[in-house]
Amino acid sequence: QVQLVESGGGLVQAGGSLRLSCAASGRTFSASDTAWFRQAPGKEREFVVGINWSGDRTSVWDSVKGRFTISRDNAKNTVYLQMNSLKPEDTAVYYCAATRLRSSIHVYIGTSDYDYWGQGTQVTVSS
Repeated sequence: QVQLVESGGGLVQAGGSLRLSCAASGRTFSASDTAWFRQAPGKEREFVVGINWSGDRTSVWDSVKGRFTISRDNAKNTVYLQMNSLKPEDTAVYYCAATRLRSSIHVYIGTSDYDYWGQGTQVTVSS
């Protein structure tokens, strides 16, 4: 079992930066591929970035490529999302998720692929 708690959200002006953290409890977290999703009002939850369990493979959605970076510190059971050059369209609730699935080829991007979810943290970008 893995429990996830996000933090670091807030209000920021367009062009600014935020760093989200996802703190995990559970023995299996360091062996779990992890991702960040987001959900804006009236929209479906969407994949943003993901990282495999060892941290040597990532997947980044086109809309945030070059601006968002995911990383992890398994010794601290924490995954990070560094968000730079934020835009108003990045406004959403951001969720951390972990999966029991393993792939040697890709990072999972579907919401149904993930077994554990945090409660979410609000990110608001003003124009």
